[in-house]
Amino acid sequence: MNSSETKISEVIIIPIKPRPNGLIALASCVIDNKIYVGSLGIYTKLKGGYRITYPTKKSGKQEKSTINLFHPIDKQCGDAIEKAVIAKYEELMIEE
Repeated sequence: MNSSETKISEVIIIPIKPRPNGLIALASCVIDNKIYVGSLGIYTKLKGGYRITYPTKKSGKQEKSTINLFHPIDKQCGDAIEKAVIAKYEELMIEE
């Protein structure tokens, strides 16, 4: 692993009762042994597979706008998070 690769560790998955919007689990992870990230959403895709969402906060008078609390800046980091979280979710589902 070279120094520019993102390391994702300590992935925790919390399955939930599937929701109509596709949310099936929540996740958290540690990035490069330095940053804890929680409240990641795991959703099913309409055509199969999964997607990850990052935490946001609603703001404004009627909470119509949202503020990103966390999201990866580069594709490599986003791909590393997605790969680690989805792999852990699939591993957990096989065990059950």
